[in-house]
Amino acid sequence: MSISPPVLFFVLGMVAALVRSGLRVPKAVTKLMSLYLLWAIGFTGGVKIAQSGLDQEAVLAIAIGIALAAATPLVVFAATRHRLGIHDAAATAAAFGSVSAVTFMTASSVLDEQGVPYGGHMVAVMALMESPAIVISVILLRRAERDADAPTAEGSRSGRRGWGTLLHEAFLNGPVLLLLGSLVIGLVTRERGFEAFKPLCKDLFNGVLVFFLLDLGLLAARRLRSFLSRGWFLVGFGLIAPPILGGIALGLARAAGLDLGDAVLLAVLAASASYIAVPAAARIAIPRADPSVYIGLALAVTFPFNVVVGIPLYLSAARLLWGG
Repeated sequence: MSISPPVLFFVLGMVAALVRSGLRVPKAVTKLMSLYLLWAIGFTGGVKIAQSGLDQEAVLAIAIGIALAAATPLVVFAATRHRLGIHDAAATAAAFGSVSAVTFMTASSVLDEQGVPYGGHMVAVMALMESPAIVISVILLRRAERDADAPTAEGSRSGRRGWGTLLHEAFLNGPVLLLLGSLVIGLVTRERGFEAFKPLCKDLFNGVLVFFLLDLGLLAARRLRSFLSRGWFLVGFGLIAPPILGGIALGLARAAGLDLGDAVLLAVLAASASYIAVPAAARIAIPRADPSVYIGLALAVTFPFNVVVGIPLYLSAARLLWGG
């Protein structure tokens, strides 16, 4: 299987940072690319849902995605709380229970190149998997604080006053709202809207994705240096957890009778970790968590693993299971 060009540009970004080339992408450009990619994937997904409808397979995919997003924090929190402490473990559980939209976009690009079809409803699955893990992880943290019978004054105040803000951040944060809003607009405007924006949401997509992944490669390599100083447990966890979670997702997708393309994207979502939505919520809900732990784990270890190794691995495994 050939390696996708966006993946190679991500590797190029990491190499450029490691050799200290001085290559930089302006922050304003990165933010604009992020907004564009979320809009394009949401709008195109809405159009695809309008074309195919929410059939039984779409409902099953959404149900499996939400179940995985709810269950993953329970496992990750239990596996890491004694090594990381309850605050860092809760933030890590939220990151792994939530998803990486960029990993999803990269996987979609790979499937398009391989000619593997997938449903537009998978965008809805991605959007709906963003939030449950954040809420569940905070609930786990509050219970752990209560069980320890020693919550700090800071933690108690955060728990009392932060739930409204937490729910707002979890369900109405900028990336999720843009994604869902674009999906709804695509659903309403259908083919007419898609034809009007086709050069933007289709022809331009891979080019923007390449530059976005180049910048993420630069950022991941820079974070990797400080992250490694915290020990090898996190590195091992960040490499072992994705294929396990992806394998569980593939098994559930096979049992539910999902198509191969949908199963691969579900595995990618289950295996990914959030470094956008979760940090925004964790700063408010879990202020004592160390960002270098959960952001570094998601961005410097799990994201590169999934982009370079995981996506081809999940696709190959799905082809074996589906016989395709």
